[in-house]
Amino acid sequence: MAALPDRLLAALAFALLAGAAVAQTAPQPSAVVQYVDADRVAAVEGIVEAVRQSTLAAQVAGRVVALPVKAGDTVRVGQVLVQIDPRSFAQAEAASQSQVREAQANLVNAKAKFERSQRLYEQKFISRAALDQAENDYAAAQAQSTAAVANAAVSTTSKSFTTVTAPYDGIVASTDVDVGDMATAGRPLVTVFDPRDLRVTATLPQAVLAQANLQAPVRVAIPSLPQPLTARRVTVIPVADARTHTTRVRLDLPMTPGLMPGQYARAYVVTGRARSLAIPREAVLRRSEVTAVYVIDTRGGAQLRQIRLGEPVGDDLVEVLAGLAAGERVALQPVKAGIEASRGLDRPS
Repeated sequence: MAALPDRLLAALAFALLAGAAVAQTAPQPSAVVQYVDADRVAAVEGIVEAVRQSTLAAQVAGRVVALPVKAGDTVRVGQVLVQIDPRSFAQAEAASQSQVREAQANLVNAKAKFERSQRLYEQKFISRAALDQAENDYAAAQAQSTAAVANAAVSTTSKSFTTVTAPYDGIVASTDVDVGDMATAGRPLVTVFDPRDLRVTATLPQAVLAQANLQAPVRVAIPSLPQPLTARRVTVIPVADARTHTTRVRLDLPMTPGLMPGQYARAYVVTGRARSLAIPREAVLRRSEVTAVYVIDTRGGAQLRQIRLGEPVGDDLVEVLAGLAAGERVALQPVKAGIEASRGLDRPS
């Protein structure tokens, strides 16, 4: 047999080395499909809402002359949010104060007249009827003075309603008027909420509520947060909706930056324990309506296989209803496994 040329020997050696390099590629991170005893949970949907949220409405009519805040502003308790034109109320307050001074002057005169009448009656200079008249005038002056003071207080209170202030530290959620608008009694002006105290209100079907273990920790997943939260307290509203046959549950959340009212949330309520075939959640690949995993074969290759999943099991596992058997291995990095598998198909044999 003739000797092979040096160039062919070099090419063959390079091919062998390349094959060895492929064979020595690090194996894909994987997990064994196995049965586990874990909490069975039911996922229910809810909405984040503020425990303290106030829509401040006008208590008097008038034109809005100042709106120093806008949606998203942080405000302190007592900070001015809306200013209604106070001029007419200031004039009414001044008029009521004048009436108070007049009534008090009349009261002083009536008191002096009554005291003089008492002395004259004791000296037998006037009749009992005259004394009674002076006493009645004095009582009427007292009543008029009290009424004037009360009316003045009403005018002062009405004037104070022209300045709308923040009831607590919070964030402005919305402003419902602009400068120049006419405020009428009952018209919403500004909505504020306290971001330090938020909760999720979720609805539980009656079947889930009957099995729910609300003493166990309830996890709350919010898409905008990287990690789920654990509810601090669970409160069941003891009223069922007659139309949907569901019950509302309030889940108090820990103080978390980035939360805001109106966000979508999903709560996972423990409904018992069961033995289930499960895989790590990170192994699942979802593409449109297809749910699949990459199964690692005995040679280390990855093959895509469609599966059917059930409910979450524990914190990081999900139940497998069909498509896998106990003992098989699935790739924990399905995207990377898919890329490696496609490279293997593209590699010439």
